[in-house]
Amino acid sequence: MAVDFAEITALETTAPLQAIQTYQTLLVSTQPTPEEDSKVKETAITKLSLLLKSKSKAHDLADLIRSSRAFLSTLPKAKTAKIVRTLIDLFSDIPDSLPLQVEVCKETIDWAVAEKRLFLRQSLETRLAALYLDNKMYSNALTLISSLLKELKRLDDKNVLVEVQLLESRVFHALPNLPKARAALTSARTSANSIYCPPLMQAALDMQSGILHAEEKDYKTAYSYFYETLEGYSSQDDTRAVLALKYMLLCKIMLNLAEDVNSIVNGKLALKYAGREIEAMIAVAKAHENRSLLEFEQALAKYKDELGNDRIVRSHLNALYDTLLEQNLLRIIEPYSRVEITHVAELVKLPTSQVEAKLSQMILDKVFNGILDQGAGCLVVFEDTPVDKTYETALETIKQMNNVVESLYEQAAQLN
Repeated sequence: MAVDFAEITALETTAPLQAIQTYQTLLVSTQPTPEEDSKVKETAITKLSLLLKSKSKAHDLADLIRSSRAFLSTLPKAKTAKIVRTLIDLFSDIPDSLPLQVEVCKETIDWAVAEKRLFLRQSLETRLAALYLDNKMYSNALTLISSLLKELKRLDDKNVLVEVQLLESRVFHALPNLPKARAALTSARTSANSIYCPPLMQAALDMQSGILHAEEKDYKTAYSYFYETLEGYSSQDDTRAVLALKYMLLCKIMLNLAEDVNSIVNGKLALKYAGREIEAMIAVAKAHENRSLLEFEQALAKYKDELGNDRIVRSHLNALYDTLLEQNLLRIIEPYSRVEITHVAELVKLPTSQVEAKLSQMILDKVFNGILDQGAGCLVVFEDTPVDKTYETALETIKQMNNVVESLYEQAAQLN
């Protein structure tokens, strides 16, 4: 009797526990023919894993992966690799399941080694390195990546090699070690140029290129890479497209072109990604355009998850906040030669201690010339005195005279 998966699928919404039990029964039962048995169990594993993911049952999903290994051993190696990698990736959508995902991934790698499934092991080790990165276990990630790179270069497997080199670049960026991150990305691009690079992998390479250019404050080039990323992910209907759009808007804000944000958001490509992520960037752009610290802080508070949980956005917005604060403070203290710090704090609507610390930093960085009179609670601003260039000019003259004397000495030596 044929298994009616449509009926079981209907149970997933009305009676999910019954649906889970039905799928588990199918996994231990035997069908009339080996072909039908294999097909039914494969479908049951796929549907049960998706159901467990939707119900956030991480431990049950881990048990499913462990119990399915005997069946998976009978499948072709390519199909087994695809199913196992898909099952491991499902943990990513379950909250607080990262440690369990690492544990299951390690167990599955040991199983792949025992079964002598080389490509499955390499694929799982690549995934484990990415999990180490997500878990901030950078040393473990680099150790695993190093051994993988040696093996992949020997086998000349360029597809996996590109993925691992890109992962290495991401790890070095997280450390942060920008020179090594750039070198790893260059290696990944070189490897990608010698093969057909799938659209999603090309988009991931462009994304990393944009991130590294943004770190170097080259926001114009970063914007162009993020635009390519958006097109790549959008063509594949990948959810990461919204992240590329978010970084595009960030680049425009950092380039002091906040007025361009609305035109980008209302463009044909970006309209379908409207949501809180994009609303957060629009709020930041508006605050920057108005040069308002208050609006900036309100945007950060309102969209805390969207702006604070993204390390890349957070680091650039911190720099933007400092710049905006400096501009506001300079504008306020400009008419004064002596002003109370509390008065400045009231005008920028920030705590006095924070304003005092920022003014102190600006004086040390020689943004303006002045001192903090903490006894009186005042800032004393001095007029900029013209720099006396007499010493620099005298040193330059002596240097040129030295060159002339040396030249005359060489000519005299030649005459002798």
